[in-house]
Amino acid sequence: MLLTDKVAIVTGASRGIGRETALALAAQGADLVVSARSLEPLQLLVKEIEALGCRAIAVSADAAASEDADKLIAAASEAFGRVDILVNNAGITRDGLLLRMKDADWDAVLDTNLKGAFLLTRAAAKLMSKQRSGRIINISSVVGEMGNPGQANYCASKAGLIGLTKSVARELAKRSVTVNAITPGFIETDMTKELPEKARQELVTQIPLGRLGQAEDIAQAVVFLASDHAGYITGQVLGVNGGMYM
Repeated sequence: MLLTDKVAIVTGASRGIGRETALALAAQGADLVVSARSLEPLQLLVKEIEALGCRAIAVSADAAASEDADKLIAAASEAFGRVDILVNNAGITRDGLLLRMKDADWDAVLDTNLKGAFLLTRAAAKLMSKQRSGRIINISSVVGEMGNPGQANYCASKAGLIGLTKSVARELAKRSVTVNAITPGFIETDMTKELPEKARQELVTQIPLGRLGQAEDIAQAVVFLASDHAGYITGQVLGVNGGMYM
């Protein structure tokens, strides 16, 4: 297995991409710290991870809270003694056209999606720098590269993640810590399932591969970037979008 004896933190792990990512990492031998605001679905996830033969703990945390970022790193250190992989996946949407967007909707999305990744990256980097090893993987979005009407806040947060990735990659390279981003396209999640069928079909026409992606598609890209196979890759943006943006 690719990740035996590694310890990973996955935020936003209660569902969708985060959940599948945690399971994919465990399937390759990693022990997990899974985090989200709601504890109940995390506890069920822990049982699934343990059934794969790995150790796991669940930590309820708000991605936008500085003290919760420190709490996550402390919990991982206490339980497993180290952190090898950080997946910044936690994210929210508060969609609306620019002229109608409220300050609170802008702030909530930027705080969770971008500031949250900064806080946890900063906390993890201290430990990884001492270890002189680590993998940080930020889950951005295709719309952070191409834009999307009605999502100025979300697109700005995801574009910001790309800039954060490149800057931190340059800072941490000398400590053998790699930092990369993945930009998922439109993925089959609870969010996209709520779209009207007509809107779903219009989306599919924009995707050369002719289908929405699966959460597993993103999870396997994370596994690769977290593994030793990606040891010479840093500061990169990996698009997993079916060809929607090239």
